[in-house]
Amino acid sequence: MMAPEAEWIAYVNGEYVPQSEAKLSIFDHGILYGDGVFDTCCTWNGYIFKLDQHVDRLFRSIHAFQIDMPLSREELRSVIIKVVETNGEKNQYIKCLVTRGVGPRPLLSTLGCRASVVVFSRPYLSLVEPGKEEKAVSARITNIRRTPSQCLDPKAKNLNYANLVLAKMEAQNAGADEAILLDIQGYVNEAPGYNVFLVRQGKIYTPPADSILVGVTRETVFEIAGKQGLEVIEDRLIPYDLYTADEVFLASTAGGIVPVGEVDGRAISSGKPGPITQKVNELYLEMLEKGVHGTPFKTK
Repeated sequence: MMAPEAEWIAYVNGEYVPQSEAKLSIFDHGILYGDGVFDTCCTWNGYIFKLDQHVDRLFRSIHAFQIDMPLSREELRSVIIKVVETNGEKNQYIKCLVTRGVGPRPLLSTLGCRASVVVFSRPYLSLVEPGKEEKAVSARITNIRRTPSQCLDPKAKNLNYANLVLAKMEAQNAGADEAILLDIQGYVNEAPGYNVFLVRQGKIYTPPADSILVGVTRETVFEIAGKQGLEVIEDRLIPYDLYTADEVFLASTAGGIVPVGEVDGRAISSGKPGPITQKVNELYLEMLEKGVHGTPFKTK
């Protein structure tokens, strides 16, 4: 039985505390400047999906941001497992945050900062709005462009999400469910929290990895497609490619495989989830259910 949400715990800087009591200093660089990194993963049916891949990516982000991480990979891994085991539910959403922490003075200087580490989990969450999980969502290509990698490389999964938040607000204000951002050159980049895929003539296309966050779920789509004999092509895509695709779908840890039925008011084929999207989603969910690439943990 799931524990009441009020009793769920979080890890904060060496302590396991009720989430209602979890606190960071108001002088933490993560709060003052968005100066930190994070990663998210999920549990399903009592398994943490691709835990080591998520921990490895987080440590790459930590290294890129030159944060002095107080925990080793194995120590962080143990913290994550303890958090999900204590919270006990089979299906959970997990977030790990590592900020620059607090320095001697609440200014931009990083000298003397001690990193903050937070790990929490919640009952499984999806980026898709409740009630729309089984349907094809609508998307809008926003005027807001993705921050170029020359300014802030998206491969380091960082806390500065204002660019993506504002894009999602623009899309929702226009009546769409999700945003799709272009890069500065006008090529399809990513969606807030998602990688973008399209299907054309039986082949799957997705933007190349040089200017996007390379998602763990994205890598899983490549894995599934390879086993099904489906070719995945990394290529520069423009809005026209989305408008005229046979299928469009998004991929994320929080939500899995999400079909897109409309982009900028243009129906994608029938406007319903296409056969390849449905097959990829079916096999993805099967992997989660069976614990493929999963780390088992004790549930209540």
